[in-house]
Amino acid sequence: MALAKEIMGCSMMDFKSSSSSPFFNQSKFLIRPSLVNPSRMRRDSLVHLRKAKKGAVAAISEDLVKIVPIFSAAEKPVKFKVRAVVTVRNKIKEDFKEAFAKQLDALTDKIGRNVALELVSTQIDPKTRKAKKSSEGVLKDWSKKSNLKAERVNYTAEFEVDSNFGVPGAITVTNKHQTEFFLETITIEGFACGPLHFPCNSWMQPKKDHPEKRIVFCNKPFLPNQTPEGLKELRQKELKNLRGDGNGVRKLSDRIYDYALYNDLGNPDKGIDLTRPTLGGPKIPYPRRCRTGRLPTDTDMLSESRVEKPKPMYVPRDEQFEESKMDTFSFGRLKGVLHNLLPSLMSSFKSDKDFRGFADIDSLYSEGVLLKLGVQEELLKKFPLPKMVSKFQDYNQGILKYDIPHILSSEFHRHDLNLLYISSADENEKDKFSWLRDDEFARQAVAGVNPLSIERLESFPPVSKLDPEVYGPVESALKEEHILPHLYGMTVQQAIDENKLYIVDYHDVYLPFLDRINALDGRKSYATRTIFYLTPNGSLMPVAIELSLPQAGPSSRAKRVLTPPVDATTTWLWRLAKAHVCSNDAGVHQLVHHWLRTHATLEPFILAAHRQLSAMHPIYKLLDPHMRYTLEINALARQSLVNADGVIESCFTPGRYAMEISASAYKGWRFDTQSLPADLICRGMAVPDPTQPHGVKLVIEDYPYGSDGLLIWGAIENFVRTYVQHYYADSSSIRNDRELQDWYSESINVGHADLRNETWWPSLSTPDDLVSILSTLIWLASAQHAALNFAQYPYGGYVPNRPPLMRRLIPEETDPEYANFLADPQKYFLSALPSVLQATKYMAVVDTLSTHSPDEEYLGERQQPSTWSGDADVVEAFYKFSAEIRDIEKEIDRRNSDPSLKHRCGAGVLPYELLAPSSEPGITCRGVPNSVSI
Repeated sequence: MALAKEIMGCSMMDFKSSSSSPFFNQSKFLIRPSLVNPSRMRRDSLVHLRKAKKGAVAAISEDLVKIVPIFSAAEKPVKFKVRAVVTVRNKIKEDFKEAFAKQLDALTDKIGRNVALELVSTQIDPKTRKAKKSSEGVLKDWSKKSNLKAERVNYTAEFEVDSNFGVPGAITVTNKHQTEFFLETITIEGFACGPLHFPCNSWMQPKKDHPEKRIVFCNKPFLPNQTPEGLKELRQKELKNLRGDGNGVRKLSDRIYDYALYNDLGNPDKGIDLTRPTLGGPKIPYPRRCRTGRLPTDTDMLSESRVEKPKPMYVPRDEQFEESKMDTFSFGRLKGVLHNLLPSLMSSFKSDKDFRGFADIDSLYSEGVLLKLGVQEELLKKFPLPKMVSKFQDYNQGILKYDIPHILSSEFHRHDLNLLYISSADENEKDKFSWLRDDEFARQAVAGVNPLSIERLESFPPVSKLDPEVYGPVESALKEEHILPHLYGMTVQQAIDENKLYIVDYHDVYLPFLDRINALDGRKSYATRTIFYLTPNGSLMPVAIELSLPQAGPSSRAKRVLTPPVDATTTWLWRLAKAHVCSNDAGVHQLVHHWLRTHATLEPFILAAHRQLSAMHPIYKLLDPHMRYTLEINALARQSLVNADGVIESCFTPGRYAMEISASAYKGWRFDTQSLPADLICRGMAVPDPTQPHGVKLVIEDYPYGSDGLLIWGAIENFVRTYVQHYYADSSSIRNDRELQDWYSESINVGHADLRNETWWPSLSTPDDLVSILSTLIWLASAQHAALNFAQYPYGGYVPNRPPLMRRLIPEETDPEYANFLADPQKYFLSALPSVLQATKYMAVVDTLSTHSPDEEYLGERQQPSTWSGDADVVEAFYKFSAEIRDIEKEIDRRNSDPSLKHRCGAGVLPYELLAPSSEPGITCRGVPNSVSI
């Protein structure tokens, strides 16, 4: 508390001392500078301000804050002036049109086409029954400061109020300029309670496009039933504006949040091959996405017309990427275009599309794409590239090279938008063959890109849950004799009883789709099961892989089991089997655990939060940093990642059936199992244990994702509990919070409408219910997404380690291809991996997705850290949470140096840093952003 007050000054925090409403009897707090002699003021009567630890804070003059005589109710109100300091964030880059409009605004500002503000009191005028308002104030010196190149510029405005005005709880803003501007904060000084902070972080649209005044609320949170009388109407009005009316095509400048089906993934106007089913509705259940209102396609009235890149997709204006984020994303896209353009052009005059050897793959990191293809001169002559591309040749094709993935390098080179040269791969090789080892293959199941699929094996052999009349016998082909030689003398039942056997089971996920997938050109897949054994030294090892195909007939052999190799031939067969497992894993990771569980299922909660929770609501303030950029990245994904013929379809095994697999998984998705403890228990990776700090005990001590994740989960849950208890004393306060209940109800009944009747949805009746729901959402948006996202290039950037698709099945002795396999197993292996074009396209995309932007906000950070809330106890709790997050990072560093933890420490073993909270910009294989922002 003391720390928060020291940082914030008294601000609005001392309002809590009022016996009833924090804004009652505010006429005592007004200031009349003209009536006070500064020389007679006592030193202790000044409000001392402290600069926030992070973020821009408006400059405030202490000379303006003075003691005011207290007037009795009978005295006539006195007029006086107060001042606003308005912080505007400039655009870093402007095109000619924007620069011209800015200069025009600077000129017209002088003749009254300016930015006008008006203070709105928390009190109502007893005569008009409307909120009291100040005189209008305009931003001064806009024209003088229009050419400043600073990132942030402070403007001032003055208002006239009278002594019974009360305290402002909102400010209305009217932008009479031609262009939008980004309003970061407003600080009001001149009231005896101290400076009042109005965080905004929003784009102010011109009045000509959006006639309604914008409303900015003070940082003091209010539950709906505590809203001061003067703010009640504005609170409802702002929410109504954000909801819209559900009609019309959305403009890019709109701030309207609404729902729609996933009916924009296909493009039937371009042919039947690009037609895709609508996701969402009784036929194919799926979460809802943000509505754009675009017109239907010409050939299918139920499909929404598409907007293709580089044209922007609609999301509410404040959800769009800020400039530094967009620069990082655009730079990644440029690299992707160049990386993919050249192999694509090469294929037009060169028939061989396979990697000819592992040296071909290695040269992607050392020689650049042009030299790797061996067609530098020929290509540049036949296909003149843009001047921009030619310019990059001066940097030794730095932008045309791929960064060395962590799985190969000892020191990874981070992205630098100004530095295009990447040093040779040979200088930084760590253990380039680690991906071949069985222990590394197993380690990545608990400490790699996807640590969410592994489960404890509870019975053997595993059994399918699919309909046997459609998909054949439910029994597995796995037998005890397959795994007994690898159990260190234990029986199978002993190994199960002692928590020694684990499984990654993709049988039921893929089998219903295999006939269609394997009919696609250049796609071949199995439905795989992999059994792991926990060895006495605490590390996992694979002991059997089952490969299943749809049963073609009663006598067909649809299942096959491979075990660890004993000779040269079985070594290569085993490598192919592991590659198919990784291909299965890459699809489930991307479509289910990553896209569905952290992107798609969170979007309805975010839409409902903006539509139902006022910016004044304490729960909105809590969730705000965890919603940043998610709608934008999801829209970009619909535009170029999960759409028909997009990156996912082009680069992953399921092809055009990718999103149907995601939708199939949604049928089994449950919100009540998304918290980390619940997920670990469901997968058998932990057991309930009330003696443990988080109520669970891991069954594998060295499970880096689980052990580090529980530290993060505990910190989140503790902070959320403190926060919730501050505002909700009992269950009745939860049940009577209309906005809160509407938010949760709409998230389920509209955003997840296809699952709204499921009985597993948690109730929202008690403070504990709310703590659980909010902790789960914050966990999913931050740590869960980070664990699944930021290792995609560090592990997948070397395609043999984690191929996203396979193009050949494993030959059997009776197959015609078996002789070719025996003659040149390496050639066969490489021909089964993605082609050059598929691999480089995939690498370019995961490079972008794995990159932290310079404006990333990490767990324990937020904009305006000392003034985001006007409650001192809450700000203090947040600083404690930040300190706990820093301590967790130190503990993770310690664990990564513990040689007893084989899954994160050892010769050539990558440390597990995906849940280490902080990171530098670029590809770092670490860092936990607050939100799903990439």
